[in-house]
Parts: sequence; C-alpha cells; structure tokens
Amino acid sequence: MKIAVLPGDGIGTEIVAQAVKVLEALRSDGLKIELEYAHIGGAGYDAAGDPFPAATEKLVLASDAALLGAVGGYQYDTLPRELRPEKGLLRIRKTLNAFANLRPAMVYPELVNASSLKPELVSGLDIMILRELTGDIYFGQPRGIRTLENGERQGFDTMHYSESEIRRVAHVGFQIAMKRNKKMCSVDKANVLDTSMFWREIVTDVAKEYPLVELSHMYVDNAAMQLVRAPKQFDVILTGNIFGDILSDEASMLTGSIGMLPSASLDANNKGLYEPCHGSAPDIAGKDIANPLATILSVAMMMRYTFAREDIAQRIEAAVRKVLQQGLRTGDIYEPGMQKIGTIAMGDAVVAAL
Repeated sequence: MKIAVLPGDGIGTEIVAQAVKVLEALRSDGLKIELEYAHIGGAGYDAAGDPFPAATEKLVLASDAALLGAVGGYQYDTLPRELRPEKGLLRIRKTLNAFANLRPAMVYPELVNASSLKPELVSGLDIMILRELTGDIYFGQPRGIRTLENGERQGFDTMHYSESEIRRVAHVGFQIAMKRNKKMCSVDKANVLDTSMFWREIVTDVAKEYPLVELSHMYVDNAAMQLVRAPKQFDVILTGNIFGDILSDEASMLTGSIGMLPSASLDANNKGLYEPCHGSAPDIAGKDIANPLATILSVAMMMRYTFAREDIAQRIEAAVRKVLQQGLRTGDIYEPGMQKIGTIAMGDAVVAAL
C-alpha cells in the first residue's frame, strides 16, 4: 500500500500525524504500508512557489492513495488566485480525476447530545452524501472578472455538466444505494437551472438500470431544510459539486462536529484522495486541540474503498467508537462529565484501542 501523505496547512499537520500513528500501528501488525510525504496548499507555495508542486503531483500519481490534512491560511489570502492554497486542492482532485466524493454523516450514539438538533431527530442517523467533485461551477470555463461596456465590473462563473460526468457519478450513487437501504435522493435546482434540468434527466435515465433502488428528486433549498427538519428520511444523497459542498457541511453539524466527518474522493478505479471534511482552522493550529477523528476515519475509508480491506476499516472504526465509549473528547465534542483531551492524546487513545 503506497500512500502519499500530504499534511498541508494549519491543523492539517497535527491531525495527519495522528492518522499516521494508526497507519504505523497497522504496519507493525504486518500490513505492508509505504508512506511518502509531500507539500500541498500553502505549504506547497512556501516550499516550491506552487500550491500543487510538480513533485507532489508526481508522487500522488505514483501512489495507490493519498491522505490529505487541509489547506489554507490567513497569510495566503493576498496571493494571486492561482497561487492560493485552495487551487492546490482543486488541482489534485482534477489530476486524480477523483470525481466521486463520498461524505458519510453518521451520529455515534455517544455523541447524540453533541448535535445541535434534538436527540430524537438524529439518533441513528446514517447518511451518505455523494458529491460530484471535478465538474460544475468550480471548474467551468469561462470565468473571471471583467469590465462591461458601461464601465461596470462584473464577476462571472460558468456552471455546466456533460452527460458522461453525470452518468458516471450517478452509477456510483446507485451502486452505493444497492449496498445500503436502496434509496437515493438526487438533489438539484431543476426549477431554475438548465444544468440541473439536464442532471435530473440523466440521473432518471440511469435509474432504469437499478430497478431495486427507489429514486427521488429534491430541490436543493428544500433538501437544506429537510436535513434539519427530518434528516433520517435520507439514505444516499447524490448531488453536484457546489450543492454537495454546502449540504455536506450542513450535514456535518447533525453529527455534533465537522471534526467527525471523513471523506473519500475516488476515481473510476477506486484510487482515492482521503481527507477530513473540515478545513485548516488556522485559528486553532498548533494548540493541540483539533479533533483528529475525521482524519483517522478517512484512513478507515481508504482501507474500505481503495484497498478493499473491510476488516481493517471496521477495526479502525471500532477503535474510534471504543474511545468515545471511554468518554474521551476533544473540545469540539466535549460535554460535561466527559474527559477533555488534546489532539495527540486522542490519537494515542485510538492506537491503544486499535
């Protein structure tokens, strides 16, 4: 298992270090794991003047999977857009053709009270959000800022999807649904956007190949409302890049903390980029208070999807569950009566439970 390790910026270095502890524990158990480090985001700019340096690109292409911390920092906000850390993130996704972004949102019984919603609304929650990751308005051309004939400045972006892009991610969604509760909700804005009208048409056509899956459609504004009104109505949510970005972050708060949400971004062959759903949180970087569990759970997803080792994935997830049962909490999921610990101690606790 050749894994590219990309700590990135902010808390990325801290949380990745804890996930690496888990990988090293598995390696000491006899799993053949090879780790190699590289820079991305602001760290890539600092090291090579590029948020996605050529050396990093070469490494991730030669690896079986990549583990990413997070990118971004206040000190990079004044850089030209093409040199900002977030561009490195978009470029690695495009380079790997990692079009299928899996973002599970589940509520551990131990964290029901950490959710901002009533316990009865989130107890037992288990949603899989599938976000198309390499198309849509984030990548559409033309884009930019221009001056109109009347002298007024205008910003513009282009939203579009090709039929093949929609079909391939729809197939992934239906295949995931077949392994779960055979329900999938496709989220769009077909009442306003031509792109969404086309999305709905293609998803409906692909559904004919999966007669056992119950397909529904929902406008994104309603989906945002339903996620906080009755989230357990959902099983698999399929949606485009920009809607998926927003809805998956909203769903993270149902679980109690975005620090609990892992993700996998896969290509057609299940080669993947694995990262927590949260950002680099520069305001808490270096303070040993970040929650590393989303990153550790991303390693579990790596074992499940890229390496087809369901046994190891479940072992990691069971270790995380055991730590929560022991009452250990980082600050973001802390509640009175629990034991508050830091990033490093949480990583050590998971390894001990492993």
